[in-house]
Amino acid sequence: MGRRDELIERYASDLKEKCGVTPDMDLLRKVTIGCGPSIYNPDASTVAGSQEHELETVRKSFLVKKLGLADGPELDKAIDAVIEQYGRSERNKYRAVIYYLLTKHFGKEAVYG
Repeated sequence: MGRRDELIERYASDLKEKCGVTPDMDLLRKVTIGCGPSIYNPDASTVAGSQEHELETVRKSFLVKKLGLADGPELDKAIDAVIEQYGRSERNKYRAVIYYLLTKHFGKEAVYG
């Protein structure tokens, strides 16, 4: 098993155990691949849910650019809901898991066709 496959398994475990979600493994794999090399960098692979600039990156780079959503207050509400679902006190909130949950939240699975 390669490093990426190990990480995907870790993300799937987080989705099941911490978020109460049974992951669509095909979509999770595509979202993880879409994160690029950031998944291998300890700092870039996680989202600091309490840092405004991190949440700004999720909103602008992922929700607006990648998913093609219009910027607005509903994006911040969705990010907040996903972070709450993951667990605010959870130290390591993996970017791929956050992106997966947001993709499902907005029904944008087709972006990963």
